[in-house]
Amino acid sequence: MAKEFHRADRVADAMRRELARLIQHEVRDPRVGMVNVNDVEVSRDLATAKVFVTLVGEDDRSKIDISMAALNKAAGFLRTQLAKEIQIRTIPRLHFRYDETSVRGQHLSALIDKAVQSDQSKAGDSDPENDKDSEKDSDD
Repeated sequence: MAKEFHRADRVADAMRRELARLIQHEVRDPRVGMVNVNDVEVSRDLATAKVFVTLVGEDDRSKIDISMAALNKAAGFLRTQLAKEIQIRTIPRLHFRYDETSVRGQHLSALIDKAVQSDQSKAGDSDPENDKDSEKDSDD
């Protein structure tokens, strides 16, 4: 059976695509910088939308807060532009949120890599049994 798509999901997808384009081409505020629109969650009644974004190459929390404030200030302008592009009766109010999932994912990946590297270095230094087994294999 095919997956059911609700109207809010279709509106969210259209908004995500259009917001990515609008922020890149129409927002002239230098505080915003390079923005990736990761996801849009539209309420069931289509009244509000949470827009989850990340800032490319930005790690400084104060700069992120400044950029998010600028995006939230531009929400009215972006809503007006969306109304011109998306043909629905009312455009949801936009609330921009910083999406930390990619930052956390990179941090966790780095921790995993570090743990694996540590395990490999310990296994190579303190396990003479493995060295004997590898010598037997090479003799065969």
